[in-house]
Amino acid sequence: MMKFDFLFQSSPWFIPLCFLLAGLYAFVLYQKNANWTKTQNYLMAAFRFLAVSILSMLLLSFLIRQVSQKIQKKTVVLAIDNSQSMNVVGVKVLEDLKKNLNDLKESLQEKDYEVAFATFNEENTTNLEKLQFNQKTSNLSNLLSGIKNTFEDQNLTDVVLISDGIVNEGIAPASESFKFPVYTVGLGDTIPKKDLAVKTVYANKIAYLGNKFPVQTDITSFGFEGKTANVYLKQGAKFLEKQTITFNQKEDLKTLTFNTTATQIGVQHFTVEVDFLSGEFSNRNNRQEVYIEVIDGKEKILLLALAPHPDVKALKSIIEKNENYELDVKILTENANPEITKSYDLLILHQLPDAYNTYANIFKPLLDKGIPTFFVMGNQSGVNNLNQLNQVMQINADFGENDKVTGIFNKNFKVLNFETEQMDIITKFPQISVPFGDYTLLPNSEVLLYQRVGAVQTQKPLLAMNIGAKKSAIFTGEGLWAWRLEEYQLNEKQVVIDDVISKVLQYISAKDDKRKLRVYPLKTPLTLGEKVVFETEIYNAIYEKLYNLPIKLTIKDEKGFTRNYTYSTSADNTKFEISGLPAGVYLFNASATVLGKSEQSTGEFVIQDLQIENINLTADFDVLRQLSNKTGALFVQKNDFEKLKQKILSHEVPDKIEATEDLKEMINLRWIFFLILTLLTAEWVMRKYLGGY
Repeated sequence: MMKFDFLFQSSPWFIPLCFLLAGLYAFVLYQKNANWTKTQNYLMAAFRFLAVSILSMLLLSFLIRQVSQKIQKKTVVLAIDNSQSMNVVGVKVLEDLKKNLNDLKESLQEKDYEVAFATFNEENTTNLEKLQFNQKTSNLSNLLSGIKNTFEDQNLTDVVLISDGIVNEGIAPASESFKFPVYTVGLGDTIPKKDLAVKTVYANKIAYLGNKFPVQTDITSFGFEGKTANVYLKQGAKFLEKQTITFNQKEDLKTLTFNTTATQIGVQHFTVEVDFLSGEFSNRNNRQEVYIEVIDGKEKILLLALAPHPDVKALKSIIEKNENYELDVKILTENANPEITKSYDLLILHQLPDAYNTYANIFKPLLDKGIPTFFVMGNQSGVNNLNQLNQVMQINADFGENDKVTGIFNKNFKVLNFETEQMDIITKFPQISVPFGDYTLLPNSEVLLYQRVGAVQTQKPLLAMNIGAKKSAIFTGEGLWAWRLEEYQLNEKQVVIDDVISKVLQYISAKDDKRKLRVYPLKTPLTLGEKVVFETEIYNAIYEKLYNLPIKLTIKDEKGFTRNYTYSTSADNTKFEISGLPAGVYLFNASATVLGKSEQSTGEFVIQDLQIENINLTADFDVLRQLSNKTGALFVQKNDFEKLKQKILSHEVPDKIEATEDLKEMINLRWIFFLILTLLTAEWVMRKYLGGY
């Protein structure tokens, strides 16, 4: 259905005036003429009257509003759980399922329904014959949420979810709210099978060369009471340790801990494996892999504080979250001459230097070594002394004169990546104390947080960093501890401010990369089936980017097998993709000749074969029933598709009308132009024919 109406941008009283002027013009032009008849005179006058009327009204800038309305078809989405656990039902059941779904689709389309398919890896698909049940996780809530978002503007009346009810990622689907009924079709066997499984493997992501570290695992069993099995820890093909367990109950859980030593630097591949016993339903869940990065020592941080302070404890808590850091804290009022024998990678000075530069003999030699430094100010900080030591900013303030401010994120800060929406929480944090005065940024300094006084954002830095050759940072406020407490009160977690401080510390302590060729994977670890995407950067002597140079890339797997690739980059594309690699740890070496000199870039990446789908193979129809009951729908078995179809067809919902509105100025309508042209042409032809010209 379509309707039109007119909108006036000037007074509608001008319309009669347009007709009056056009009529007067035609009347004066076409007085009775002996050369043509009265009828011909009236006809030519009418042509001129209409043409002039239309031209006059175009000057009034009319708008024509066109409103189109149509009734949207009812839409049904058939959502299919195409995870690996669905293969347990067998090929025949899955083929029957595809046939039943196609029949249901055709039946609904005959009743004028729109039907779409949705799976874990695609928003929708039209060819079920090509559907593969190969997804490595089951996240039903994410699947249904995706359907809700995709079909938000359509007349979505029903969703049919075909699944075994096994959820191993995301939240329970029944805990979410959906405005549409979700009919569920259960596949699989809810009766547990005789089986052993490596349920979980726990290990630190990082271990240190030469240290022992634990690998803990949970082994589950069903139906093997009184039986024994061996559990192995392997590294590659090498057996590291074996433990024997006995299952005492029909359904049992055993927790084991292996202790092994980190002997090689880099990502190491370990496997926990349990024996396959006679009568076991499947051996696909009898092993799990874990990858541990072995590094040679931690990054050492020295925190020198003038006196005990809650901010010192807050900094300590933030730093100790990172296993790569080794932190030493020294309070100078408690020990005026601490022993500093280690070589540190990063220095944090809290309220140092003070107003009297009391402990300059302790920290000044460290600053002279060029150690990256993070200055955290407080009420005892000596501003004038600090101005002489830092390369971030100069502060013109008198000792003891302070201001109360909050922080606000600088949205133009691009040195580090932060989510702007998450950073907005900083404006809700309590006021902290800063020196009251004038602030001047030094060259190569960037502001991460500005000071905000009340609701007014100032240009005074609260947290800034120098990104030049000698990296350093300054936090000008006292009260970091209060920010962490407030964030916990608001969100029951301490993430944002910890992330800010951690990233600043990581940035200023990072060693400058002087390589002319840099090749690195954009993501690691990856999941089996994902593409490995390498980013490539090539620089000349003054670190301007270069392109179109041939690059040789060699990739070696754990077995020593080597794959060779050659590619080049352009200004539009600096990435190189590789697909089809099996699971494991890979070393790569990229080489190129840059300005006549051979350059290399090396590294490693991990591809994991997640076995989440194989851990639990027992269908859970209660999950599906709860979802259908909550949404007012129905749970059926795999053979009840006819019942399901009748239920959908009997679901009465009001029609949804889609309306679109289009505004156009009359002067932009082509047919108006051709109408005026036709009227004037017809008048001219008649006058020419009758001898009026």
